[in-house]
Amino acid sequence: MTLHDGDDTHDVHDTHAPHRKAVLPELAPVAHLVDRDPQVTPQQMADSLVPPPQFTTASFASYRPDPEYASQAEVRDAVEAFVATRPEPAKRGLFGRKRKEPETPARSGVYLDGGFGVGKTHLLAAAYHAASGRKTFGTFIEYTALVGALGFQGTVDLLRGTSLVCIDEFELDDPGDTMVMTRLIKELSETGTRFAATSNTPPGALGEGRFAAQDFLREIQAMSDRFDTMRIDGLDFRRRAVDESASVVDDVPSVLATLSSVTTSRSGGPARVTQDDFRSVVAHLASVHPSKYVALVDGLDAVGLTDVQAFTDQTDALRWVALVDRLYDAQVRIVASGIPLDTVYPEVMLEGGYRKKYLRAASRVVALTRAETDASAETEPRAS
Repeated sequence: MTLHDGDDTHDVHDTHAPHRKAVLPELAPVAHLVDRDPQVTPQQMADSLVPPPQFTTASFASYRPDPEYASQAEVRDAVEAFVATRPEPAKRGLFGRKRKEPETPARSGVYLDGGFGVGKTHLLAAAYHAASGRKTFGTFIEYTALVGALGFQGTVDLLRGTSLVCIDEFELDDPGDTMVMTRLIKELSETGTRFAATSNTPPGALGEGRFAAQDFLREIQAMSDRFDTMRIDGLDFRRRAVDESASVVDDVPSVLATLSSVTTSRSGGPARVTQDDFRSVVAHLASVHPSKYVALVDGLDAVGLTDVQAFTDQTDALRWVALVDRLYDAQVRIVASGIPLDTVYPEVMLEGGYRKKYLRAASRVVALTRAETDASAETEPRAS
C-alpha cells in the first residue's frame, strides 16, 4: 500500500530521481534505492491503513475459487457471512458497568490460514470493502509500528470505535510483538471491534520455532481463542504458469533502459526505476525501519538489483522479506542478475522457524521478476 492518494504525503529524499524531461533512457540519471531516506509521520502511518493498490476493487464476487479445492469457496462464503453479521453490542450491568468477562472469551474475529497464493489477502481486502463503518487494513508490522509511534494507549484510542480491523501477514517474531498484539486485540474487542487476519501459521502455533519462552504461551493461546480459524487449501497461483524459479537477466542496466523507454509510470512520464548492488540494498535496509519500507518503494515502477547472492545472516534475510512484501503490495517489478531471488535462502534458514516467511517471499519474487514490461503483473485477485 502507499501512504498517499495521488499526492505526496510523506517525505522521500531521493537525490538521484529520474529526470522527467524528454531524454533518452540511457542518458537519464540513474536513481538508487540506497539514496532514499523516507520520513513518515504517525498520522501518515495511520492514514495508510487501507488495502494495497492491487486490491482496491477486491470483492467476494471477484474471488474465483479453484473447484479442485472446496475450502476456497467455503471460506469465501464464511468470511462474507462474518462481515455481513452485525456484532452484538457489549453487554453492561447496572449503572453502565461492564459485566464480568466470561471465562471463555467471545469469538471476535476470523483467521484465514493457508499456503501461499491461495487468495487470502484478496479475501481480507474484500472483507474490508464490504464492512460498514470505520475500518482499517494493514500488515502485522504496520500495526506494531503504529504502536511504536503512538504508544499502546495512543493506538487503542486511535482504533477504538473501528468496526473491523484487518491484519495481513500475521506472524509473531518476538515476545514483545506477542504482548502488544494480544493486548491490542483484547482491548479493542471488548469495545466491539472485530478482526479479520491472515497468515501461513495457525494462531495457536504463532511463534513456534522462533522463541520458546513459556511465559508467552498463555498469551498466544488467549489470542487464538478469540478467532475462528478457517483453512484455505490450494496451489500457489503465482507459480502455476512458470517454471518455479525467479527470472534472472545478464544486463540489468540494459533491461531497465528498455523498460523506461516502453513503460509509462503510474504518475505519467517515464517509468521510475532504481539500480543498486544487491548487497548494498541489504545493507541499506538495516538503516531504515521496516515500517518505512512502504515509503522506500513508493512511486517506483521497477528496481534493478545486480549480483544477487545468498544470505548468510538471518537478520538481513528477514529485512529483505519485509521489503519484498512491500514491493509486492506496490507491484514494483524486479530486474535482477546473479542467482535467482527465490534461491537466496540457504537450507539452514529454510529449516528454521522463519521457513514460511522465506517461502512466501520466494513465491512473490517469482511473480515480480516475471512481470510484464507494462507493469501488469498478475496480482492476487483470485484463488484459481
